[in-house]
Amino acid sequence: MKKLMMFVMAVTVVIALSACGGKEAAPASGSAAGAAGGSAQELKLEATNFQFDKTEYHVKKGQDIKVSLDNKQGMHAVEIKGLNVKLEGGKSQTFKADKEGTYEIVCTLPCGSGHINMKSKLIVEA
Repeated sequence: MKKLMMFVMAVTVVIALSACGGKEAAPASGSAAGAAGGSAQELKLEATNFQFDKTEYHVKKGQDIKVSLDNKQGMHAVEIKGLNVKLEGGKSQTFKADKEGTYEIVCTLPCGSGHINMKSKLIVEA
């Protein structure tokens, strides 16, 4: 029983430490860019080990926002708290930015020792 517990703990540690170690091929990068003609505004979050490419992202209130997550380094997933947005790397989701405010963006996939500090902000402006 003791050997089994040690094995399970060792496997858990290896998985936790390797979660941010991989690399994925990714498309060209970009950030929040306005969209013309009523289509959704693109918002790309780029994630590396324990940080996003920006500390703040800005979008306009009332627009449809197509947010995507690009894992540049490691494996990550995100949640934008208060907006019902949850993404895995390589995925996108569209939502309506209908309320001004500041929303916390957090990594939701345990990615190693700096995971707890992997945060950013989405600011919805008038």
